[in-house]
Amino acid sequence: MSEASEVSEVTIQSSDDKNFRVGIKEANLSVTLKHILSSLDNDDDQPIPLPNVKGEVLEKVVEYMKQHSNDIAPPADTDDDFNVDNISDWDDKFMNMKMGLLFDVILAANYLDIKGLLTLGCKTVAKMMMGKTGDEIKDKFRIPDEEKRP
Repeated sequence: MSEASEVSEVTIQSSDDKNFRVGIKEANLSVTLKHILSSLDNDDDQPIPLPNVKGEVLEKVVEYMKQHSNDIAPPADTDDDFNVDNISDWDDKFMNMKMGLLFDVILAANYLDIKGLLTLGCKTVAKMMMGKTGDEIKDKFRIPDEEKRP
């Protein structure tokens, strides 16, 4: 698919065989998908398998990509990347999910190389930790005490 503009959508497939149709613009938010798309044939309409991403997680990633497909990429490593108070209302609501799913979305963002989603996930976790003691953080994230570890 060297001429990605000729195809308007692609199918991505989760590890549990759930398929999602995404536009090329959305798919290009992922550096990983962008590289895969550039190496495929134009007429190849096979789903792109993502063996490291479960369907529930990929559904959230696709929702993020559709919401942010028209965003203008900010300059690399701006101060906003590290400002936990600079999260839009939509993003804040979007990241309000169960802890396990949140960490799976962060891992998927890393695997798919979606910088905006990875940064958002890290900001969300950092925000959860702000103002908490070490013990409160251990409780929140279910981190076992040193003496209880195997």
